Amino acid sequence: MLRGGGLGDLMFAMPGIAALAAAYPEATVTVLGTPAAKALLEGRPGPVDEVVVLPFAEGVRPGPEDPAALEDFFARMRERKFDLAVQIHGGGRYSNPFLLKLGARHTVGTRTPDAEALERNLPYIYYQNEAMRGLEVAGLAGAPARNLEARLEVTDGEREAAERHRDAGARGLLTIHPGATDPRRRWPAENFGEVAAGAAADGWQVLIVGDDGDADAAEEIIDVARRRLREQGAEAAPTVTSVTGKLSLPELLGVLALSDVMLGNDSGPRHLAMAVGTRTVGLFWLGNLINAGPLGRGLHRTHMSWVTHCPECGADVTQVGWTAERCEHDPSFLAGIEPAAVYADVRALMDGE
Repeated sequence: MLRGGGLGDLMFAMPGIAALAAAYPEATVTVLGTPAAKALLEGRPGPVDEVVVLPFAEGVRPGPEDPAALEDFFARMRERKFDLAVQIHGGGRYSNPFLLKLGARHTVGTRTPDAEALERNLPYIYYQNEAMRGLEVAGLAGAPARNLEARLEVTDGEREAAERHRDAGARGLLTIHPGATDPRRRWPAENFGEVAAGAAADGWQVLIVGDDGDADAAEEIIDVARRRLREQGAEAAPTVTSVTGKLSLPELLGVLALSDVMLGNDSGPRHLAMAVGTRTVGLFWLGNLINAGPLGRGLHRTHMSWVTHCPECGADVTQVGWTAERCEHDPSFLAGIEPAAVYADVRALMDGE
């Protein structure tokens, strides 16, 4: 299974992987992915037997290409004599030629009209739920769906490691992830701060997670929350704290599993929270909701921005794909989503509603 990209992309592929593993129980399932995929999946109970880290290759894994390293990778993969190679990595312009060099007996995947054909192909239409796309591709290989969304098993060790971050005296734990790869998918930090203040005032612990790049947003969230709590005379409320840049991937998974609710943009940690069974409130631009939104609303609530044109220059932002033009501006497309409406859903999920 070829699936590069971020952790969210990997989670989109997991239902298809689970379907293939169930359809062919005697097979060994290998994921060709990123170092993060290896850290997350290798050794974890589930359908994946091993993760092989992809070399840098255009359109597959961004980075400085080494032709010798690429040829060595393909030679090693051809020695494996794969029975089936599955491509769930975009429209196939780069990923299909890459997949074909593996030398597998059979190939299935997605393709745009200008991409090289595999043995069996699913037309790549950009606006489609990505988990459903992966399941359709698995269906090309005779694998019926088992799960509609990703599932990850959290180990006891990961839960134990996460316990040190939980305040036992709080009513529960709200975890916030304010980041996203694309700046336009980020809700303003001030808005997260308003929600954090409401949760803390109601007796909930608020923990901000993310990588080093989310540290400034976390600091602003904390500042806004503390200011609002002082204004409300609720300084004795549970604190709002940050562990951005301080958690390993297994620790993050443990924290998400222990969280009562996770609030975040369309990003990897929100998808991981879903996969471990945690209730989520997600903030989406409308196109991202089509492709990446949760299917159900019993455990997951969504808030959507209806922005279709860049607020700064008016460019149509619904045009997508490799050839679509992108303006130079990076405003938040989510700024119009109201904190009060978001916190209403956070509180409802906290209360089990």
